[in-house]
Amino acid sequence: MDIFEEIKVKGFADEYIDPSLDLFAEIEKLKKQKNAVILAHYYQEGDIQDIADYIGDSLGLSQQAAKTDADIIVFAGVHFMAETAKILSPNKKVLLPDLKAGCSLADSCPPHLFRKFKENYPDHLVITYVNCTAELKALSDIVCTSSNAVQIVESLPKEQKIIFGPDRNLGAWVAKKTGRDLVLWNGACMVHEIFSREKITKLKERYPNAKILAHPECEEVILQMADYIGSTTGILKYATNSPEKEFIVATEAGILHQMEKDNPDKKFIPAPPNNACACNDCPHMKRNTLEKLYLCLKNEMPEIEVPMHIIEKAVKPIERMLEISASLGL
Repeated sequence: MDIFEEIKVKGFADEYIDPSLDLFAEIEKLKKQKNAVILAHYYQEGDIQDIADYIGDSLGLSQQAAKTDADIIVFAGVHFMAETAKILSPNKKVLLPDLKAGCSLADSCPPHLFRKFKENYPDHLVITYVNCTAELKALSDIVCTSSNAVQIVESLPKEQKIIFGPDRNLGAWVAKKTGRDLVLWNGACMVHEIFSREKITKLKERYPNAKILAHPECEEVILQMADYIGSTTGILKYATNSPEKEFIVATEAGILHQMEKDNPDKKFIPAPPNNACACNDCPHMKRNTLEKLYLCLKNEMPEIEVPMHIIEKAVKPIERMLEISASLGL
């Protein structure tokens, strides 16, 4: 099986790596040789966050992808994030360590079904959460992230009718925060939907002074318990700026790495899901490893390709998001 076939089947090049190889040093060397930049989401494993040139949430990563002068973007995240980078930088080579790093939320909104859904509301403007496919972005008027969704909705005239997709929980939270009547697509993120209210309640009994921090992709029953609701960056900033010392964190557990680095004197407890696990990891985010990242940069594959006719349509709503965010100082 050649490397192309292997990537098709496995999602990555499964080469032997000498265990004595210093992957951090090798990746740094390759970055310089190839004028490459590594963008990583907060949900990546700690080693990947530590080697990244930029760590952030979807908004920050989009902003970085739009302005980088690197020739190669290695996106340590999931497929839709790498697609977004390719849409914003179509002339750059965009790599993803594992092609099978997908997204349950993006999968919950097939573009052909959303197109029919949209046809039922011809006078509505379409705002889609960035956690969706390139094809879905191409069907949108504005893209948003959890960092700016409320502000983007509030920037529009009150009489403007809006479809919001694909995340119903984020959409419901935005509707509640803005007082707007949004038409919601019925999609959700598997990671944020399975937090257990009962287990979080028991944790709160053990840590009565702990503040509960939750991502707006969580279900309403979890958001009602939260002391703070916000994006991954918002959660991180809140924990850093708060005088409190203990926090129960209801989002993907990868964020704890950065929280602990920034706040070594504070305790962060991952909110448990409704299964046997102690914390809630995204299986897609965690497909990426330091080894896969090294091989992807070494081989310059897997490479993300987006058809130009999709790029031309999808770039407009993303650029509109970036313009609104910049005008609001986000």
